[in-house]
Amino acid sequence: MGNRGMEELIPLVNRLQDAFSAIGQNSSLDLPQIAVVGGQSAGKSSVLENFVGKDFLPRGSGIVTRRPLVLQLINCPTEYAEFLHCKGKKFTDFDEVRQEIEAETDRVTGQNKGISPVPINLRVYSPNVLNLTLVDLPGMTKVAVGDQPLDIEHQIRDMLMQFVTKENCLLLAVSPANSDLANSDALKIAKEVDPQGLRTIGVITKLDLMDEGTDARDILENKLLPLRRVINNRAPLCYLQQLTNHIRDTLPALRSKLQSQLLSIEKEVEEYKNFRPDDPSRKTKALLQ
Repeated sequence: MGNRGMEELIPLVNRLQDAFSAIGQNSSLDLPQIAVVGGQSAGKSSVLENFVGKDFLPRGSGIVTRRPLVLQLINCPTEYAEFLHCKGKKFTDFDEVRQEIEAETDRVTGQNKGISPVPINLRVYSPNVLNLTLVDLPGMTKVAVGDQPLDIEHQIRDMLMQFVTKENCLLLAVSPANSDLANSDALKIAKEVDPQGLRTIGVITKLDLMDEGTDARDILENKLLPLRRVINNRAPLCYLQQLTNHIRDTLPALRSKLQSQLLSIEKEVEEYKNFRPDDPSRKTKALLQ
């Protein structure tokens, strides 16, 4: 891209994401990122795996993605993967990456197909990838047990909203062409949270599975939901440019908010230094000190 400072922005944001994940809480900072959204079986996994060039995501029926997956792609001469929750272990077999995603999902959600907003952080190092970060979110679904609808549909929606309502979050809206595009789950979410189409990147999958006599012309010509962000056939590079430009645009406000929070924390730390352990009114704060 010709600007080393811009190229280093994505790794910088990655380190911020890792830091907040490591302390077990979501940042109150609205970090720039790309969230991948779509209905069940929309083809989100295939889109993500195309970025890596490897099959590494869990497959199966029902709800497969049950925790957000923060996927950090890092251009590197050697090829391996690392998880934030098991630092130091390098995965060179991508079947084992899939197994670890499944095991770590079950560790938090249990094996009863529950979901959790606690993300899994995965880094993939490879000479075949561009520096890029995406967040894979659970697919929107309608499920029921007997005649009783489960509240998991609402849980998934709430989880999605935690990400996609943030102004610094770009939406990679994946819609399958072999279903009614006008009622695409991904585009419904996009219309709701980004009605002007400023933050949404549309992706169409399964064009080869369309019924005879149908076409995707309206959405391909940007008529169904006008989007400002258009991706051409050099998709991986374009996603990188979209995210880098987005980080560049949001950086001033992000820096300002971070400096404000830092000053507030430094002030609080100074106050703790003046607490006396033998002051009965300060017992709790003295303990923290």
